[in-house]
Amino acid sequence: MKNVQVSIEACLACMVECEKCADGCLTVKDHLECVKLCRDCADICALCARLCARGSKFADALCALCVKCCEDCANECSKHDMECCKKCADACKKCAEACKM
Repeated sequence: MKNVQVSIEACLACMVECEKCADGCLTVKDHLECVKLCRDCADICALCARLCARGSKFADALCALCVKCCEDCANECSKHDMECCKKCADACKKCAEACKM
């Protein structure tokens, strides 16, 4: 079983960075996919943290989805040079690893 507290903290940190990145990329023309993925990832991370915190029977299934979403978001953000994208990619990678534990 994964370390629940580590997963929760990683999900919350990732949610914050994804929100910042989505906001930072809103006006950049070629960052539309980045914005979409960051918004999805922020929502999934927030829900994952809540389900893990309450010990939901659906937490493991959502953690698996969270891993996939974080990996996709990290890959997209890694394509861009903006600082918010770099921070988001890093947070997504950390969250994916934490949710795999």
